[in-house]
Amino acid sequence: MIYHLIEYLQQTLGHFAGAGLWQYISFRAIVAGVIAFIVSVWFGNYFINLLKRKHISEQQRDEKTDPFNVGKKGVPTMGGVVLIVATILPVLLVGNLKNVYLWLMIVTTVILGLLGFADDYIKTFKHNKEGLNGWVKIIGQVALGLIVGLTLRYAPVTTMNETVTVHYENNVRVVEKSPEVKSTRTTIPFVKNHNANYADMFSLLGEDWKYRAGWIFFVLLTVFVVAAVSNGANLNDGMDGMCAGNSAIIGIALIVLAYVSSNTMLADYFDVMYIPGSEELVVFLGAFVGALVGFLWFNGFPAQVFMGDTGSLTIGGIIGVCAVIIHKELLVPILCGVFLMESISVILQTQVYKFSKKKGQRIRVFKRAPLHDHFRTSVEQVLKNDPTCRILCQGQKNLHHETKIVVRFCIVTLLLAAFTILTLKIR
Repeated sequence: MIYHLIEYLQQTLGHFAGAGLWQYISFRAIVAGVIAFIVSVWFGNYFINLLKRKHISEQQRDEKTDPFNVGKKGVPTMGGVVLIVATILPVLLVGNLKNVYLWLMIVTTVILGLLGFADDYIKTFKHNKEGLNGWVKIIGQVALGLIVGLTLRYAPVTTMNETVTVHYENNVRVVEKSPEVKSTRTTIPFVKNHNANYADMFSLLGEDWKYRAGWIFFVLLTVFVVAAVSNGANLNDGMDGMCAGNSAIIGIALIVLAYVSSNTMLADYFDVMYIPGSEELVVFLGAFVGALVGFLWFNGFPAQVFMGDTGSLTIGGIIGVCAVIIHKELLVPILCGVFLMESISVILQTQVYKFSKKKGQRIRVFKRAPLHDHFRTSVEQVLKNDPTCRILCQGQKNLHHETKIVVRFCIVTLLLAAFTILTLKIR
């Protein structure tokens, strides 16, 4: 709103002091981040007190299940509402609301926020630990993936320049771009040409059909990325500051990738696709990171509030959709490596246990899953509840406090984020 107000005043009154700053993406992204942080801290304090007065809390675990006697009864949940408000409000204030990519991010935040809120509501008010039916979550994630994928396919403005070259002639910068097209190209790491086209996988179908098949594959991949990353973030949300800390680091890396994709000089230097309009993602991600940092003010150990599925599903969806929009979805397994490890640990644990149980055994790959719980659980705790099971990865006998686990997971995410950015130059 402020952005459009400044734009209107410039058109009617002419240029005035300070108006030019609002044309700079870096300025608006920083402003969005600062506003998001302030809103997150201010509204977070109000929201936590409100939840406490209403006795809205979720029993996560208590001293009986935690080896370090960390009691967490009565801690308010649904803190994801703070994240959503603190992200959307600054975007509406300083973002270009005519930008389709910005609206895709807002729609993503709202849809997954509502989905997570419904899950938290059922758990908290209906006292149903299972929460929202798993199929309903999947349907919601698939629907969002289809909205994003089909918008990128059919919206007239969602185009890209597959190549861009910047050079100087007589001290004048000259930008040469390939035609703006709709393309199924994506950035891939570790290869010389740096790009791959999904349509090329279907060359046997002929020239016309391979592009149609390529777009179908792209839309389905979008659905998969949205569902996978949102569920991965949801699984990572199990310790104070864990999901918010990891996601803030991932968000900063996405800011770098989105800025590179929206800047002709950087797109030329890194030899990546130039995506007109994607600069507004930098503004959105600035607000997203600011909101996460503000939320950590209350969510760091010992947590005063849990984000719940309202926050974790939304966070994962934002990360996944942003990666798809800038055509960096194949970098997600590296950038979100911690989320990937958490998801794989749960799948392995569940499937191996079910299969071994059919064979008359009880085999666990880890002491507990998701993976972060493995490091704070003793073998004795597991055997107490399941005396006949066999644990394949017992690890060290010394257990770690959750603060150390959170810090180490964030360090891993920081290294993965740095490596993801480096892949733009490693070929």
